[in-house]
Amino acid sequence: MSETNLRIDPNAKGLIFDLDGTLADTMPIHYIAWKNAAAKYGIDFSIELFSQLAGIPLYPTVEKLNQIFNKSIDPKELGDLKEAEFERNMHLTPEIKIVTDLMRENYGKMPIAVGTGGSRRLSIKTLGIIGLQNYFDVLVTSEEVTHYKPHPETFLKCAELMEVDPVDCQVFEDGILGIQAAQSAGMMVVDVTQYYEVMIGK
Repeated sequence: MSETNLRIDPNAKGLIFDLDGTLADTMPIHYIAWKNAAAKYGIDFSIELFSQLAGIPLYPTVEKLNQIFNKSIDPKELGDLKEAEFERNMHLTPEIKIVTDLMRENYGKMPIAVGTGGSRRLSIKTLGIIGLQNYFDVLVTSEEVTHYKPHPETFLKCAELMEVDPVDCQVFEDGILGIQAAQSAGMMVVDVTQYYEVMIGK
């Protein structure tokens, strides 16, 4: 059952938003891109697998697939094929309005960051597609960190660049690994999936 009372914690002094599946409804497009690209290497990329790997950057995802399926696929080769598939359809991405409205309403009232496991180029492009290119102060992508989610580095870097203590940051996330990362960083965290219906591969 979806709720409508997504709101800011009164103790929050800085807001951090994940991108894919939180601000932008890109997950169905990412899923189809992974499914099509992986099929060319004999991998059946299931929805369960997609959920398990959500939040992990591009090339490390291929490394995980190699471990799971006992393959030796070149991460760059499959990763680039998947990104090309995604980029072809990313213009269809809708915003997740209940979350983007919250971001717009609070821009200028407190620092706002986007912390994502995606690449900087496609993250900026996605934010432009959903009209949020001017509503954040800080963007931390996979290229600015050494350790990706569930490690807290992405969100800790956001807090550092916003100059807000981690304990005063509120994170909005949809992925299990991202939620774990926010908790490890000692931040307040909201699982946004309880506020909207997640439609993957439908």
